[in-house]
Order: sequence, then structure tokens, then C-alpha cells
Amino acid sequence: MGDNVASLGLLADAATSVRRFVDVFIFVYILLIFAYVLTSWIRLPYSPTLTRLQRFLYDVCDPYLRIFRRILPPLGPLDVSPIVAVITLVVIREALDALIERVL
Repeated sequence: MGDNVASLGLLADAATSVRRFVDVFIFVYILLIFAYVLTSWIRLPYSPTLTRLQRFLYDVCDPYLRIFRRILPPLGPLDVSPIVAVITLVVIREALDALIERVL
């Protein structure tokens, strides 16, 4: 009986750790998308550091956003793919949280 309680405690601890990791990962990725959008709107002065930062944001965010750009029709100059991408991340986070809660 004690082994079952210890196993359930370890499972709950592991599930909580996974849930926290997923939540933080998605939160940070949403922040990166937000920074990517902001740097695409604002003309930054030339600086090697800012150029590297913009390149990093492009390399990290653009492959994910490209998925939605292929699906969504362009709305003139407005790119709605970041909005849909963030909403998708939030939905995925909620689904994973619900799945982890179900396991517990």
C-alpha cells in the first residue's frame, strides 16, 4: 500500500513538473512571437547586437508562423498569422493541462 502511495506521489510530481515546463515554454514562445512582431514593425537603428537579436527572433519564430501564413489568406498589409499562432499555443497549453490533470 505504501508503494502505491509513493508511486502516485512521484507520478503527480512528474506531471506537475511537465505541466510547469509546458506552461513556461509556451509563455516564453509567446513572448518571443510578440518581440518578433514588434521588431518587424519598428525600424531599429543599425547595431550588430540588434541585428543578431532580430535574426534570432526570425530563426525561432518564422518557421512556426510560416505554417499559418500558408493556411491563412493575406488581409492586405495585415499579417494575422501571429494572432492565430498565439491562440493556437494557448489552446494547446490548455489541452495539455487538461490531459495532465486527467492523468492525475
